[in-house]
Amino acid sequence: MEIASVRLLLNRLPFWPFHRRIESNHLFQTNLYAMFPTAVVLCVLFRGTPMTTQPPEAVQVRSLEKSFGEWPVLWNLDLSVPWGQALVLFGANGAGKTTLLRILATHVKADHGSVAVAGHNLRNRPENARRRIGVVGHRSLLYDDLTCRENLIYYSRLFGLKDYKPRVDEVLAKVRLGDRADHRVRTLSNGMQKRASIARAILHQPDVLLLDEPETGLDRESVSILGTLLAEWTDSGRSVVMTTHDLDLGLSWGHRAGVLRGGKINFPDAEFADTGNPSKKDDVRQAIASALESGQ
Repeated sequence: MEIASVRLLLNRLPFWPFHRRIESNHLFQTNLYAMFPTAVVLCVLFRGTPMTTQPPEAVQVRSLEKSFGEWPVLWNLDLSVPWGQALVLFGANGAGKTTLLRILATHVKADHGSVAVAGHNLRNRPENARRRIGVVGHRSLLYDDLTCRENLIYYSRLFGLKDYKPRVDEVLAKVRLGDRADHRVRTLSNGMQKRASIARAILHQPDVLLLDEPETGLDRESVSILGTLLAEWTDSGRSVVMTTHDLDLGLSWGHRAGVLRGGKINFPDAEFADTGNPSKKDDVRQAIASALESGQ
């Protein structure tokens, strides 16, 4: 990469020290030693940190608390997600589901407690976890005037993926957008845009997927595509945390279920319920429905 290109990239980064801009290539070249600590941060952020052993759990949360002003949203929350499983969270609007996912995604800092994703403590070194997280929220995080392919190439470069073109084609095919790869995002339907957002989230093969009401805006075909993808994801040993208001859909996608209320995970008396056993599905569905109706 040319020095001018690196300089342009660094100037765009929000964490560049004291927001100082590098105005010339000469200044850039003569300050390489001073910039070494930042270069190390960049390597960790975009290349990830190899791990010799897999942490015992994909997600581990202990005594998590988060308030906005004087309004407590999450209170003394504990959460564990094993590898190879999908946890589905239900809850009323305002229960804190999105806030919890944003904390796991390192978008929001917790006020208190410990949070680890893929073995990385988010309070101490959140940048180490970002390489191993994929996020699908209510915003696509795609550029409307770029094509699907161009968006994925852009994100591939941000993640430092090598030989990314085959991977871009692979994820587009996985979400069945191969024939729309060169269409601008703004020309796609809402369902197709959501599928493109899912392709973005899985592009770098993260260990943990975070999905906030992923069924929103999806047609029947897209729901089926997402269900297949999630099954493949957990079968490969990766994990998922998702929120949804669709009880049947959530139970069909998840291995575990929980209801978020009062700032904690409940179901309805235990922390989690295993939904992997088909004989328990009806009991689980009824218990969650009752918990959501009663608000208890």
